[in-house]
Amino acid sequence: MRKNIKTLLLAGIMGSVALVSCNKYLDINENPNNPEKSDPSLLLPTVEAALSQVVGNQFQTYGNMWSQYWTQNPSSSQYQTIDQYNMRGTNSDRAWLNLYRGALNNAEIIINTQGPTHAQYRATAYILKAYAFQLATDAFGDVPLSEALKAGDNLNPAYEKQQVVYDSIFHYIDKGVSELKSLNTSIANNPGEQDMLFKGDAQQWIAFANTLKLRAYLRISNVDPAKAEAGIKALYATNPSFVSKDVSIAYTTTGGNENPMYNEMVALGRVQNVVASGTIINAFKANNDPRQFALFEKIEGQDTIAWIAQGGYRGMNRKLVSPPAAVVGANANIPSSALAPVKLISKAESYFLQAEAALKGWGAGTVQALYESGVRAGFEALGLSSEATAYLTSAPDAQLGTGEEAQLKAIITQKYYSMCGFQGFEAWNEWRRTGYPTFFTVSKESIIGAGLFPIRMVYPNSEATTNVKYPGTISVSNPVWWDVK
Repeated sequence: MRKNIKTLLLAGIMGSVALVSCNKYLDINENPNNPEKSDPSLLLPTVEAALSQVVGNQFQTYGNMWSQYWTQNPSSSQYQTIDQYNMRGTNSDRAWLNLYRGALNNAEIIINTQGPTHAQYRATAYILKAYAFQLATDAFGDVPLSEALKAGDNLNPAYEKQQVVYDSIFHYIDKGVSELKSLNTSIANNPGEQDMLFKGDAQQWIAFANTLKLRAYLRISNVDPAKAEAGIKALYATNPSFVSKDVSIAYTTTGGNENPMYNEMVALGRVQNVVASGTIINAFKANNDPRQFALFEKIEGQDTIAWIAQGGYRGMNRKLVSPPAAVVGANANIPSSALAPVKLISKAESYFLQAEAALKGWGAGTVQALYESGVRAGFEALGLSSEATAYLTSAPDAQLGTGEEAQLKAIITQKYYSMCGFQGFEAWNEWRRTGYPTFFTVSKESIIGAGLFPIRMVYPNSEATTNVKYPGTISVSNPVWWDVK
């Protein structure tokens, strides 16, 4: 699915207000809630690229560190504040602007484009709007919603409760799927190559939307189980298709088209800022998990991975560290990092979501079969398909067990392993929702108090300085609405 992203986005950049590169941010005093008119075919790739910046760069860093896959390299200092849980509003500016001014702003322009020829673009934009708002609300909690993205000079959109945001997410997904199912393909323009995710394949967009809806309903299943149950059962009543391969944007090694995290590391002088955390490596070792050697670099001349405790970068040997492997895009010194995909939803995640729905009695299929398919998909993604059977047979954490809670623990823990390096933000979300895995340790450099973890991101400085309805500073240890477990 590799595309020349630079070529696809050039026209969109010239025709609209868009964020497509980590080095191309608009002035934060400009209005991010003012959609303009433009050609949907030019805007769609900018929406997808803005989301890839958030998932593959800003949230990738926080997610992988707070999911304890990575920790700060002792020989550098770029992300020390993340390991310290010492978050400031400026830490969130770029992700917020990519979400609102990039993805959501341009998706709204597409949605407001009238006429049957643009129906498929509108449907796609609704689904991407739902995806973007889930990213925003899962990170920050209450966010601007109904007063955001409106034409005019409304620089002060009100913040709305996360529960309301989730209701809107379901609505946007339904709108997108409904329009896709009723497409008149003889009239509607197909995005084709302008669609970096599915090349305009409407059926794949429907499967993506169904999987996103399942993810969203499971996210609220602890705080509002009745709504989650009803929503998932209604979804399954439609005989839904789900994601059956990684939904990702791939990159090249040429200027402007690299993996966004690698691109940023190059801009920072190829400094290797993250290395293996002892949390994930010790868990991999306890299960004799071969994925550790695909996801992290071995010590030179040795068949082992060096790790440091989460946040334990002070006083450590600066040479005995293992950076992430190039496959996840976070190795500053291996050019093939540029090729690493950004995964919006993975095949493994899709199976684990379905396994959990079946476990709760809300979805179809066999828990064991769906669970094993998720594990196998995680191995397959790293070229290790042949080793999955032995792992399922012998690894302690791979045994599904009996009883709903034990099986939920196995499902989420295996989802956690499969997301290492690729979907750190989503792994952090699932840990907050379920409490699994159970082996996280507080960073040695934490400043927020004994036993506390970061369980939300802080609102951006751009909101504090420009939006009079800014709700104020909220601690990273304060849970969002759906985080009740």
